[in-house]
Amino acid sequence: MPQVLSTLARFDWQRMASYTVRNPKQALINIAIAYFVFRQSLKTIKKISIYGLRSAFMLLWKQISGGIVRHVRRAPGTGIVVQRNIDKIVKEIEDSMTGDVPGETKYLEIPSSGMSDDEIMTVLRRRQNEHGVDWRNGRVSGAVYHGGEELTRLTNEAYSLFNLSNPLHPGVFPGLRRIEAEVVRMVLDLYNATDECCGTTTSGGTESIIMAVRAHVVWGREVRGINNPNIVVPITAHAAFDKAAEYFGIGITHAPVDPETQSVDLVAMRRAIDSDTVLIVGSSTTFPHGAADDLTALSAMAIKYKVGLHVDSCLGSFVIPFLKEAGFPEVICDFRLPGVTSISCDTHKYGFAPKGTSVVMYNRKQMRRYQYFTISTWPGGIYASPTIAGSRSGAVIAGCWAAMTKMGRDGYLQQCKDIVECRIAIQRGIEQIPELFVVGKPVSTVVAFGSVEPVGIYGVMDEMKARGWDLSPLQYPAALHIACTRLTVPVVEEFLRDLRDSVGKVKANPNNYSKGSKAVYGFASTVPDTTIVDEVAAGFIDALYAV
Repeated sequence: MPQVLSTLARFDWQRMASYTVRNPKQALINIAIAYFVFRQSLKTIKKISIYGLRSAFMLLWKQISGGIVRHVRRAPGTGIVVQRNIDKIVKEIEDSMTGDVPGETKYLEIPSSGMSDDEIMTVLRRRQNEHGVDWRNGRVSGAVYHGGEELTRLTNEAYSLFNLSNPLHPGVFPGLRRIEAEVVRMVLDLYNATDECCGTTTSGGTESIIMAVRAHVVWGREVRGINNPNIVVPITAHAAFDKAAEYFGIGITHAPVDPETQSVDLVAMRRAIDSDTVLIVGSSTTFPHGAADDLTALSAMAIKYKVGLHVDSCLGSFVIPFLKEAGFPEVICDFRLPGVTSISCDTHKYGFAPKGTSVVMYNRKQMRRYQYFTISTWPGGIYASPTIAGSRSGAVIAGCWAAMTKMGRDGYLQQCKDIVECRIAIQRGIEQIPELFVVGKPVSTVVAFGSVEPVGIYGVMDEMKARGWDLSPLQYPAALHIACTRLTVPVVEEFLRDLRDSVGKVKANPNNYSKGSKAVYGFASTVPDTTIVDEVAAGFIDALYAV
């Protein structure tokens, strides 16, 4: 600093003023250039402070090379060739989904005459049983959070009772209003809430996260006067935070994680916070690796810098709160942490509620109000809704209430013990396979693992798929994970046996796996222009609606 001040003192300010008067146009150009360079320098310095010199350079290189590739794609000949390859991949994806099923009719328009109940149920049962991954026997990672046949029958019955109900009309369905309020209160109790804490139900973890981001964006604008807000999240935070940032047009910074634990780097997180930051995020647990961020430290950080702290416990949901009682190391992820301003918890995962239910919680009622949408000038009347949707299904909320009251704390405690012990058994089995290693420090139901060359982890994925297992592929670093559920518990030994066999087969013939999953995920993680991958992903979504 003394050197800077000394330099400024020696600067000939009078001469600069004279030059500006004589050459105003050039002076303005110089000022604009200097301002641009200054802003870019600040951004570069901040990136280096967050990611380190090497990683910041790699990010810059990827940005530059991606821009070059996008520019080359605009050239008539090259662009056509690249687009043809993209279209070919998308067509293959669509063909794999929409192939004709023998004996199956495609319904492309409403039947001229209504079908009978028996005809309808015959089609539905046949389609329910179309060949896919055998989830009933625990061969899928996560996806299906099954509480047992008895609980499913009960939630189905509750669903049917409230099939026509809509929380948008509490005067028409007063009993449903009480049910929804009780669901929220029971989840708040699970997360050690005070009387001032509150929340709402949502359609799932993504909406819970989007609502929490909205609440903090509005809070930042109305309370702190922030018009260009940003949020800071670990790179392992759920993609719903990126979706929220895109939807609301706000900034998002991804803090790196510790390579050993896969928990967020606290120094990097602190450096990423600036005067426009409205929210920082921690997970319990992360989707990729089942790790938990240091929420106690993040709570203190949020208080120090006067920003919100959202805890994403969508995956930890009804497992993390029972860890200590079940005999496992405790992960504090609730309102006992004074810096926590919001929490998301999925009831439709380890709460075993029907799909389409989640709860977003706040530390005070005023914060929840920032989530709401109200308009008093609409010709249709005064309109207000707590979440994105207007009309909502009361049936899934009733099913959620039924699942929670049926399971009880003792039921959830037992499921916590069984499922976490299942994860530990799988983790120990993986650690005994020399070619594999566990990624991060799992604390709940998820375990991720990578491989040592020459064994390619995506080749292992393909071999496991050939044996009927559907594992989740990860990237940065390349790995697989399994989210254990109640259905995984009885098939641990079968899983480990098939995993050992798959690793052995890949090790014996490593060059046989250059195609398949390795080609897809290897390409996705190395291509400079990510818009190419985005186009393929969009094509996949298009294929979901093809008939």
